[in-house]
Amino acid sequence: MSLTKRDSRHIWHPLTQHKTAQEPLGLVRAEGALLYDEEDNSYVDGIASWYTAMYGHCHPYIIQQVTAQMKKLDQVVFTGFTHEPAVSLSERLLAILPDNQSRIFFNDNGSTSVEAAIKMALQYFHNLGETKDTLIAFENGFHGDTFGAMSASGLSVYNGPFEKYFLNVERIPPPTENNIDAVLQQLSFLIREGNCAAFLYEPLVQGAAGMKMHDADGLDRILDMCKEAGILCIADEVMTGFGKTANNFASDHLTNKPDMICLSKALTAGLVPMGITSCSDQVFQGFLSDKLEKGFFHAHTYSANPLACAAALAGLDLLDSKEVRQGIEMIGEAHTRFAQGLKDDNRVRDIRQSGVILAFELNVEMERYGNMRNRLYQEFMNRGVFLRPLGNTIYILPPYLIKPEELQRIYTAIKEVIDLF
Repeated sequence: MSLTKRDSRHIWHPLTQHKTAQEPLGLVRAEGALLYDEEDNSYVDGIASWYTAMYGHCHPYIIQQVTAQMKKLDQVVFTGFTHEPAVSLSERLLAILPDNQSRIFFNDNGSTSVEAAIKMALQYFHNLGETKDTLIAFENGFHGDTFGAMSASGLSVYNGPFEKYFLNVERIPPPTENNIDAVLQQLSFLIREGNCAAFLYEPLVQGAAGMKMHDADGLDRILDMCKEAGILCIADEVMTGFGKTANNFASDHLTNKPDMICLSKALTAGLVPMGITSCSDQVFQGFLSDKLEKGFFHAHTYSANPLACAAALAGLDLLDSKEVRQGIEMIGEAHTRFAQGLKDDNRVRDIRQSGVILAFELNVEMERYGNMRNRLYQEFMNRGVFLRPLGNTIYILPPYLIKPEELQRIYTAIKEVIDLF
């Protein structure tokens, strides 16, 4: 019996309306930028499996390093113990994160890294005896599916049934050259209210919104105003981190640095789950007290799992390698050439690029999840290319070590599918 048939008996898939969704495709193996189904058909993973497997699938070096760690220490409680992979990872990360970052807090995934940051921000002011109960976030942002992260997210397609239970969040538009003065005016009004604890944002690229990109200078001005008002700034780099915008982190493109940074996805090279919340020394100092209750009593069973730390360390080795740096450069240049060829095509609009991220809209109206979008998805799969359109938004975010001919398969499929619409 096929994987698909066995799956249909018991499994509840994410982001799926099971009454109307087509059956999932059974995969049996993966290598590099390719996924293989039960009939050994290959599919180019054009989004690195939700931006996680950035060094390709089943990279032998990552497997080697995790296997070696597995033979020494697999899992241990991280309260009252520490271990070499966690210490080494904290040292390696702080060496490449913005230089105001001082501490590393381990959690389980992207949502929980954001959840921890929100709780840190709210408790920071509580510890200081100040009432700060409001978050500021961008319109159409996405930060995860736990309750604090959902509260800060602005995509009701995911969060609608739960909105009446959310934290207090005020939203501002992402900055552009045309709207920045109005955004700053709105932000100034919110600051005058006096109860804003933190500004949570996806720096430069809003992933789930459809790879929407905003202005770095405008974001710097927003951060400057927040910092001047004593509002903590939280950069959600779960999607953008580890080389996707050509720099190690999207925050590296900015002058103002965040007080906290949320990391996951490519952190562990797509092998195992882990999240991290880093923070400045100022934030950490706000929790030091002789009073036990002023500590940050937040924990995850698998915090700093040694195997996940080993995967992350191996990923950092690869990120710093000549091969990966050349791959990032190759993809960026290829994207630019492909985008140049699309610019005069009136069937597409709003072509945009940041590093290895390329996105555009088809000039066709369609729902984010609906029959026409599903057809678009299937047309790519029929051509051996795994892309996951967000409505009429088509985006590419491939593994850094994708082969040029595999990248060309993606471009060719996109051109063919555009012809159908």
